[in-house]
Amino acid sequence: MACVTTESRGPETGRRGAVGPVDTRGRRLLDLRISLTDRCNLRCRYCMPRESFGPGHAFLARDQLLSAAEIERVAGLFVGLGVRKIRLTGGEPLLRRDIVEVVRRLAKLDVDLALTTNGVLLSRLAPALTEAGLGRVTVSLDALDDATFRAISDSRFAVADVLAGIDAAAAASLGPIKINAVVRRGVNDGEVIALAGRFRGTGHTVRFIEYMDVGATNGWTGGEVISAAEIVAALDAHFGIDPVAPNYPGEVAGRYRYRDGSGEVGVISSVSRPFCGDCTRARLSADGRLFACLFAAFGTDLRGPLRSGADDDALAALLSSWWKRRDDRYSELRGAAAKSTPARIEMSFIGG
Repeated sequence: MACVTTESRGPETGRRGAVGPVDTRGRRLLDLRISLTDRCNLRCRYCMPRESFGPGHAFLARDQLLSAAEIERVAGLFVGLGVRKIRLTGGEPLLRRDIVEVVRRLAKLDVDLALTTNGVLLSRLAPALTEAGLGRVTVSLDALDDATFRAISDSRFAVADVLAGIDAAAAASLGPIKINAVVRRGVNDGEVIALAGRFRGTGHTVRFIEYMDVGATNGWTGGEVISAAEIVAALDAHFGIDPVAPNYPGEVAGRYRYRDGSGEVGVISSVSRPFCGDCTRARLSADGRLFACLFAAFGTDLRGPLRSGADDDALAALLSSWWKRRDDRYSELRGAAAKSTPARIEMSFIGG
C-alpha cells in the first residue's frame, strides 16, 4: 500500500492541506475505505461461507446502496477533513455495474485512489479503470494450486482467471500491484513459498495476512493462525529477506526486501502484533454506514442525513464528531473484546 506521492506531506496534512480530526487515542483521519457492494462472486470460507451467504441470503437492494453521486459527495467531505487515500472494496467492487463511473467521479478528488478485488473480472475491466483514473489495485489470491484455490474460494473460477487479471492490470499501468494472501494453518500454509516465488522479481508485492476473526460466520479459531513471525522465518529460510522501514506512518504491512534485490514481500500481523495504535482508517459501508474498525459491531448512519437534505457543513460536522469519539482497538484487546462485543459486522460487508 505504498503511498510515495504523499510521504513528503507528513501524517497530519491531507492533499488539500486540511488538518483532520483526531480520535480519543490521538489517531488522525487520513484514509477512507468505501465498500461498493455486499455481493461477491466467490464464497471464500474465511470471509463469505456459502452456508451463511447462500441462495437465501438477503443482499442489499439497489436503492439501499449509495449512488455514485452520493459516494462522490461523501468522499469529497472526507477529503476536506484530511483524507488523502481512498480504497474501494466490497464484497467484490467489480460487480458494481457503475464501477467505472464511481472511479471516474472519485478520480477528480486529489487523493491516492486504489481498489481491492478478487481479480476474476479484472482482465475485462482493467483498461477502463485506468482510463477512468484508478491509480492502483490490490488483488486477493490465496493459493497458486488450483485445487486449493477452488476449495478456499468455493467457486467455479480458477487461478488462471486471477493471474489473467493481474497481468491485465499490469498492462494497464494499475501498479505497483499488491497480491494479498490470507494464510490458514492446514489450508494453504504450504502455498506461502510458491506465492512468494511466483511474484518475486515481477515488481508486484505479495502480502501474507494472518487469519483474522472478522465477523461471526467464518468459524475462526486461534489454532488456524500462522503468525507473522512464522511466515517471515519461512521466507527468510527459503529466499533470504531483511526488514525495511515503513513507507509512511500507519502502514499496515511489515515490509521485507529480498537480499538478492528481486523485490519485496509483506506480512500483515493484526492478530499477533496489532497495529491499532497507528490506525488512520474510516470505513463506509455500501449502504452508507460509518464504521471505525474492521471488527466493529455497529455503524453510524450517514445515508439518512445524506438523503434527508443535510448540507455539506452539517455532514462534515457529523463526520468530524464521529471520528473524534472513536476509541476502537479490538485487535489490542482481542480476547476480552471478543467476549464482550456483540456479533461483529462481516468482512464482506465493509471490506478487508
